[in-house]
Formats: sequence, C-alpha cells, structure tokens
Amino acid sequence: MACANLVKLNAASSSWIGQKSPFGQRSQGSSTRRVSFSIRASSYTDELVQTAVSSIFFFFFFFFFYLDLFSLLMLYYICWLANQIFELKTIASPGRGILAIDESNATCGKRLASIGLDNTETNRQAYRQLLLTTPGLGEYISGAILFEETLYQSTTDGKKFVDCLRDENIVPGIKVDKGLVPLPGSNNESWCQGLDGLASRSAEYYKQGARFAKWRTVVSIPCGPSALAVKEAAWGLARYAAISQDNGLVPIVEPEILLDGDHPIDRTLEVAEKVWAEVFYYLAENNVVFEGILLKPSMVTPGAEHKEKASADTIAKYTLTMLKRRVPPAVPGIMVSIA
Repeated sequence: MACANLVKLNAASSSWIGQKSPFGQRSQGSSTRRVSFSIRASSYTDELVQTAVSSIFFFFFFFFFYLDLFSLLMLYYICWLANQIFELKTIASPGRGILAIDESNATCGKRLASIGLDNTETNRQAYRQLLLTTPGLGEYISGAILFEETLYQSTTDGKKFVDCLRDENIVPGIKVDKGLVPLPGSNNESWCQGLDGLASRSAEYYKQGARFAKWRTVVSIPCGPSALAVKEAAWGLARYAAISQDNGLVPIVEPEILLDGDHPIDRTLEVAEKVWAEVFYYLAENNVVFEGILLKPSMVTPGAEHKEKASADTIAKYTLTMLKRRVPPAVPGIMVSIA
C-alpha cells in the first residue's frame, strides 16, 4: 500500500471455471441394448424436426454469444481496472503529494483580498496559473485537486491547465461535493450535499481531463457523533465513490473527523474506528472497487481543547493502529494531510 502527502493550499466468478461439462458423459458399467420400433409419421413430423434443429442452433448461438459477451465484459473490466491502477500509482507515487487548490470562489476571494486584489475570474485565473505553471512542480506534486472553474480554465497563452499538469506528470483532480449543510434530526451535525446530478457532472469532468475526485464530509465528536450522522457520512461517501468509478474517476474517500473538543485521544480512536468501519461497509454495499480508491483519513489526535497534548510518536501509533484495524489490504494508497 502506497502512502503520500496532501499539500493544502467484484467481478463475479464464473461457475464454468474448473468444472467438467455434463454434456457427453456416460455412466460407468452400463450395458447397451438395441431396441427396434416403428415411428408413425404425421403431417407435423417435418415441422417438429425443423423446430428441434432450430432450437439446437439457437441454443448454441446464444450460448456462445453470451459467453463471448461475458469475455468482452471481463476485458472491459480489466482495461478499466488497469487504467484506474495506472492513475492510482501516479497519484500515490513515493516522495510526491497532492496539491489542493480547490478553494471555492469565495475562499479564493479572501486570499486575493489579503493582497489588495478584487475577486474576479481574471485574478483567480492568474493566481492559479502562478501555481500550476511553477517550473519543476511535478518533482513534488503527483496530483492537483481543482475547483470546477479551474478545470475549464487555460493560461494566458491558451494552454489548458489540465495540459500543464499532464506535461509535469501530475494527475488532474476535481472537487465534486457541494458543501456542508445542517443534517435534520441530528445533534446540530452536518451532511455533505452534491449527489444530485453527480453522474452527469463526473462524466463531463472526465471529458475535460479530470481523473480523480474529492468529496469531503465531516464527523464531529463533541456533537456525539450520532448514529445518523455517521451513517449519512458513510453512505454519502459510498454513493459518491461508486458514481465516480462508474465515470472513470478515482475517488478520494475522506470522512474528516474534526479536531474540535476536549476529548482524549482514545475517544478519537474509538470514533475513527466506528466511522471507518461504517464507511467500508457501505463502500462494499455499493460495489465500490477497493483497488480503485484512495483514502484521506484524519490523524488520530486528542481534541484541540484537551488539556494533555499528544506527542508525534503517540499520534502516529494511534493513527497506524486505526488504519491497520480498519483498512482492507486491497486499498492501494493513503493520503495524509501535512498542512
């Protein structure tokens, strides 16, 4: 399993395999006896024979047709999986990480305002061009999460941003969620919206050059977390992951456990294990291919207001314990935020 940093700025088995065909087998030791009898022909004889022959023909036609169709589907699945693995190996390559520049226009406007610039598309494009055309960026960055506006933008010379990234062996990604909103019936908790229309949007993002996706949902320990909030977070991530894979995008699975609260590190570990168990349960329920996803787990730390601060070694120990207990070995990469 590969690991990288995040820089913030089942095909079914065939029952035919390994089995002997029941056709053409004879029982051992049985004696053969010749019997003679006469058949009275009728006006339907020719029709019956023709029907029988036709039935045999169509049986073999459909048998080989569906067998060939199964082979084509398997070939398609293998090609799809090989493409996903190629993208995953690039994103999770050792020594490189993901550049997150998926700020919304409003958030980007705050950054521009800090240097006295207006929040216009031209200024946002210039800011992102400065980042994405940095010489040698591909030495340290394996993937870049883009905001929707950025995915469709180009440099002032007319070169698409996604092409700038590809030239540096950087995989373009896209933020696909639509933000957090209050979750009715919960303990003042949130849920992530954006599933409506996600399939069509994902297909368009793929055409534009995106090859992986990000969906961020959160879980709050001081608010419980309630069983409803955990289930909603896990189910939303699973549906997003399934839709992303169906449209050629590698999903980053990210249930963020917020740092808020005064709870000890053991409580964080307990919640993290519960959340990830739920996430992988619903990923499996939605037939998500584990070999075709990336994880972005939160580090297991005490609450931000807890009186005792944990050392780096303790945080690493607890985080690895959680990952070993909950993450299936089929998952190829884990992205860890360092900022």
